[in-house]
Amino acid sequence: MSLLDNDTRNQLTEMFESLQKSVKVVVFTQEFECQYCTETRQIAEELAALSDKISLEVYDFVADKALADQYGIDKIPATVIVEGGDEGKDFGIRYYGIPSGYEFSSLIQDVIMVSAGDPQLSEETKTWLAALETPVHLQVFVTPTCPYCPQAVLLAHRLAMASELVHADMVEATEFPHLSNKYQVMGVPRTVINENVFQEGAVPEPMMLEKLKEAVAVAA
Repeated sequence: MSLLDNDTRNQLTEMFESLQKSVKVVVFTQEFECQYCTETRQIAEELAALSDKISLEVYDFVADKALADQYGIDKIPATVIVEGGDEGKDFGIRYYGIPSGYEFSSLIQDVIMVSAGDPQLSEETKTWLAALETPVHLQVFVTPTCPYCPQAVLLAHRLAMASELVHADMVEATEFPHLSNKYQVMGVPRTVINENVFQEGAVPEPMMLEKLKEAVAVAA
C-alpha cells in the first residue's frame, strides 16, 4: 500500500519538474529488529519514483557495514541525501529515524536544495563557514508531530551543505530514546552542537550562527 496519496504524488511530481542536478537518496535499513525501517525505505522508493532526477540506493546496515562506515552511519533507519552520479558529493546531510509527518517536508526541501546546489545562507554565515577550521556536528532532535522542527532541520542541513566541516543529523527523538536521554531532550526541536552546546527551538540563522561560534570556542 502506498504511503503517499494521489494528491501528494501529483504535487511532488510538479515540484520536481524544476529539479536541476540529479540527487541520490541512500537508505540504510535492516528488515529485522529495526523500527520503521520498512516505512523509511518505502518513503524513499515512492519519492524516487516521482522524478528521473532522483535515484535511490538501499543497503543493509549489517551486510553493507563497510559502506555504512564510509558514510558514518551508526544507527538505523538512516537516510542520506547526496548529489547524484557515481561520484556524487556527500554534504553530511543525515536523517536518523523515519522522515514522516512534518519531517517529510524537510526531506523534500533537502532534495530541492541539493539539486539546486545552493544552501541559501547569508553572506555573513557563508564567510564564517569558509574560515571554519573546527569540525561541527549538529544533531537536531525532532518528532513527526512538531511543526517547528523542519525549520531547525533545514537550517542545520543548509549549514552542512555550505561547509565540509559541518555534518548535520535529524534524529527522531522517540526512535532513539537513549540519545534523547543522553542529551536531556525534554522538548523539540533541540539542537545539540558538538555534544556540549544546545539550542532550544527553531531559531533564525543569526542566532544559530552565534551558537556555532560558541561551540567552536568551547572546542578550541
